[in-house]
Amino acid sequence: MPFEKLIKIMEALRGTEGCPWDKEQTRESLKPFLLEETYELLEALDEKNPEKIKEELGDLLFQIIFHCQLAKEAGHFDVNDVLDAIAGKMINRHPHVFGDARLKTPKEVLIHWEECKKREGKNRESLLEGVPKALPSLLRAHRLQNKASKAGFDWENVGDVFKKLEEELQEFRIAVDKKSRQEIEDELGDIFFVLVRISHFVGVNPEDALRKTISKFIHRFRHMEIKAAEMGKRLSDMTLSEMDILWEEAKKINI
Repeated sequence: MPFEKLIKIMEALRGTEGCPWDKEQTRESLKPFLLEETYELLEALDEKNPEKIKEELGDLLFQIIFHCQLAKEAGHFDVNDVLDAIAGKMINRHPHVFGDARLKTPKEVLIHWEECKKREGKNRESLLEGVPKALPSLLRAHRLQNKASKAGFDWENVGDVFKKLEEELQEFRIAVDKKSRQEIEDELGDIFFVLVRISHFVGVNPEDALRKTISKFIHRFRHMEIKAAEMGKRLSDMTLSEMDILWEEAKKINI
């Protein structure tokens, strides 16, 4: 079986005659790679490229197997324990699929999910607990605000949030005029936070939206560089107006 084959490969890499690099890795040293592979998978999902998605899923799976191998060597658990634990959790949290419960809507499922977490001893002192600090700031703000919203701490409609955004923009302008670095930072953070709330009302994940915009910017900027090179120029030699023409050209061909 391919899964067992991958586990054997991992054991060999960490074995006596294994790879020097793999043998010296620790949970701490692997953290950046786990994060990197996750973001590479997100990029592949954004591109909707099946072959790339397949490759990146494999890379991420390998990182998980790596951590399982380290845990096995330490005598904590192995990959089978991980599989058993997640299988049991999914069965327990989906009684409407594997039992006799009647949960008809996504909202009912989410309520049951939270109840299961409480029974498992995962209830916390604050509703805001449980959102990892290591999450990207936009995504963390999104998750925290959604938790607060469930408790009723939220605006009633998106129009109210737009009013708050206008208020924060005005406060930001004042901070800029005062040239107060601390106030500028505080007010800019408030603007981002309100924008995240707007994303909730319009049904958009702010982290996904910004990541896609960044990708779009990179492709359009690369188009500008290529076109400038074809004219025997560098972007740094061109005027802003000339660069704007190339930028609009990139937009028209939907780059």
